[in-house]
Amino acid sequence: MERVEEKRLDFKDTIFLPKTDFPMKANLTQKELEILEFWEKNSIYEKVLRERKELFTVHDGPPYANGHIHLGHALNKVIKDITVKYALLSEKKPSLFQDGIATASQ
Repeated sequence: MERVEEKRLDFKDTIFLPKTDFPMKANLTQKELEILEFWEKNSIYEKVLRERKELFTVHDGPPYANGHIHLGHALNKVIKDITVKYALLSEKKPSLFQDGIATASQ
């Protein structure tokens, strides 16, 4: 019996994708610093806050007030993150009420 040689198929040659100028490496540690610098230089966050009229307050109790950390704490943080993200996308001005101290964005 003769041995048939298998030709290895390179999958990148089977997918027809457009050529782009995007780098192959994301370089997030440097890219994030550039984005933050751009936001600070152009005062983007401050401009967004000035445009928002309605205040949205999140009431959050003290962290881990009822003993050791458990899954309920993680669920609370996830729900709070989703709620705050929804409020921000709804163009409301965020503030936080935690431990009896109100901290509103000025």
